[in-house]
Amino acid sequence: MSRLTLIFAGKSFFGIYEVLDMLEIAVCDDEKFYREKIQKLLEEYLTGHGLEYRIRLFLSGEEFLSCSENSVKYDIVFMDINMEKVDGIQAAMQMQSFHSCTYLVLVTAFINYVLEGYKVNAVRYIMKDTLDTAIAECMDAVLEKMKIARISFSFMEGERMLYTDNILYVESRKHKSVFFYMESEIVKYQIYEKLDWVEQRLSGFHFLRIHKSYLVNMKHIRRISNYTAVLDTGEELPVPRLRFQAAKEAFVAYKGAL
Repeated sequence: MSRLTLIFAGKSFFGIYEVLDMLEIAVCDDEKFYREKIQKLLEEYLTGHGLEYRIRLFLSGEEFLSCSENSVKYDIVFMDINMEKVDGIQAAMQMQSFHSCTYLVLVTAFINYVLEGYKVNAVRYIMKDTLDTAIAECMDAVLEKMKIARISFSFMEGERMLYTDNILYVESRKHKSVFFYMESEIVKYQIYEKLDWVEQRLSGFHFLRIHKSYLVNMKHIRRISNYTAVLDTGEELPVPRLRFQAAKEAFVAYKGAL
């Protein structure tokens, strides 16, 4: 099971941690217009965020449930509530009976159906008439809940798609930036780019410039004290006097926002 997979099941339209190989997306909708519109909006969002994905279309809840592996295969389900025969709530209940860890997003054209979501522990609702803006906002929220983001770099070792949470820190060495990245062990990837450029690419992912030569993932900082940043691996990185107060305040603010 991939760490992040999306299903969009619906009549009308139609998101550290475990490894993510590919976003497996299913759009289940008995109306062709909405299936294709959701697919297009998802493609725009996911491509814009540098995420790899596959999208599969389903025409009904019955078709979705006809393959038993669909009940546990996907990480996110976008499901329309009122479909014929097997409605979205029934399909979601059957899916969750397999103890799936799927994130469920309900889609509906009728506001009075929203309360149905409490039966299946939906994490989000999308109204059909807000589709153009709601998909991106919903995906932002679901990805934040899943705490997953990836970004691609053209390293000397080749093109790599990295999980931002697994980047421990990046060090500037002469004309290169060296990524210290957590897999089964800490590995290094090198790129011919300045650290300023890397910092810009990783903006928004909670990286802190503690030193002119170090950009550190705040998720992996245990503490900042005595002009040192102590990482959760036990490694210590220097924080110069001129940067110390600002770095410490930024880290405290980050911890307070969690």
